[in-house]
Amino acid sequence: MSAAAAVPAPPRTTGGLARDVTASVVVFLVAMPLCMGIAIASGVAPEKGLVTGIIGGIVVGLLAGSPLQVSGPAAGLAVIVFELIRDQGLSALGPILLIAGAIQFVAGVLRVGGWFRAISPAVVHGMLAGIGVLIVAGQFHILFDAKPLANGVANLSAMPGRLLGLDMGSVGKTELAFAIGLLTMGAMLGWEKWRPTGLRLVPGALVGVTAATLLAFAAGLDVTRVAVPAHFSDAFSTPDAGFWAVMARPATWGTALAIAFIASAETLLSAAAVDRMHDGVRTDYNKELRAQGVGNLLCGLVGALPMTGVIVRSSANVQAGAASRRSTILHGVWILGFITLLPWLLREIPMAALGGVLVVTGWRLVSLTHVRHLFHRYGVLPAAIWALTLVTVVSKDLLTGVLVGLGLSLLELVPHLRRLRLGVEEEHGPDRTRLTLSGSATFVALPKLARALDETPRDKPLTLDMGSLSKIDHTCAELLDDWLARRRGAGTPVDLVGDKGRLAVVA
Repeated sequence: MSAAAAVPAPPRTTGGLARDVTASVVVFLVAMPLCMGIAIASGVAPEKGLVTGIIGGIVVGLLAGSPLQVSGPAAGLAVIVFELIRDQGLSALGPILLIAGAIQFVAGVLRVGGWFRAISPAVVHGMLAGIGVLIVAGQFHILFDAKPLANGVANLSAMPGRLLGLDMGSVGKTELAFAIGLLTMGAMLGWEKWRPTGLRLVPGALVGVTAATLLAFAAGLDVTRVAVPAHFSDAFSTPDAGFWAVMARPATWGTALAIAFIASAETLLSAAAVDRMHDGVRTDYNKELRAQGVGNLLCGLVGALPMTGVIVRSSANVQAGAASRRSTILHGVWILGFITLLPWLLREIPMAALGGVLVVTGWRLVSLTHVRHLFHRYGVLPAAIWALTLVTVVSKDLLTGVLVGLGLSLLELVPHLRRLRLGVEEEHGPDRTRLTLSGSATFVALPKLARALDETPRDKPLTLDMGSLSKIDHTCAELLDDWLARRRGAGTPVDLVGDKGRLAVVA
């Protein structure tokens, strides 16, 4: 997430509709292999991911509070969906998503969207890193035309055996599938490293899958291919009598709450990253939460995958020059048109090729750069939160990992329990605004701090006085860094006053 957010958006040109159409095609090309790959990683048919991409594009795109963010199936939820289906069955997915969507919508109505930004970056990135490890371990077996095992530890333990079981002297189906997966990853990474400037918008995942598909087709290779229905309408399911019965199970509500929480956190943190990539309309977090709720509710009713706002597709949208929500909506239209008119083409894609795309995607979620940043900038505790969240996600499950991370985050408050209040005082002069912060800037006060920063005038210089702050944790420090970079990038002078070294905020 952070890596993508650091990529600057291209210069804007005239012709908003033309830019939106171009950007929508780019996002469509990025989304197609990811939607199918994430569905397979979740343990469902690939068309289920495409249905989520269509709803995320057309419906959520129309309602979104973050106009340039793209929604669809996310790698961050693939693990929890896989475990859900393993433990409760595929029939439980629809009711759980219906409840999760309703929870998100109610949360947006109650205006709690801003609180998700208060989740420690160490927890979020530790969660994503753990998910990355699980995706790599699971999809590694797809490279061999085999099925992932029951859990992350089992998948990791079986990886050496898969490699040692290859017999390159007698090339069979397993060896061919592995070669297809390696070709996909090599083409994907090679294209991203050496692609011509004029073709920079062509996504590496598309190049990798295309190369693998063409080779498998031309050589008539005996490898497992994607299975999609002949008629797209078969990808949709409708609630039956058992659907409503599942909603009475206590486990259904617990899983729905977990999905709602994790999907909302990933969506709103992705939206914050998208805001840093452009200078247009800022995200309305509560409106975005309501839109995601509607999207997941619909996904539950038609038997699709859960959705979140996704940074890979969103960053591609911004970098391609998208001007409005039209690009997001159109990318959903293109997915719908493609699977309706050309399902035979999808059936030529090797499963190992999609596994290769997900292995690369999962590896990128394990951002060692971020944990090094946390350690050098804020010390041992945030780095330890990251590491323990990761380990718990891999060894236990996603929800337990997040709860462990959140619990450890509370340790940052212990030395300051008697003075957690954040004071904010704003003075408006004729030529300059002065914002004075006092007390403790911890994650429990982050919504208040974010609101104060966002409401400062943009049309005159600002002095930010932090000299009276006794404490600032890494969550608020990261928020301040991002806000400073965005304000200064927009040309607004911001002067910092206070002990900046002690507060660890970039001046």
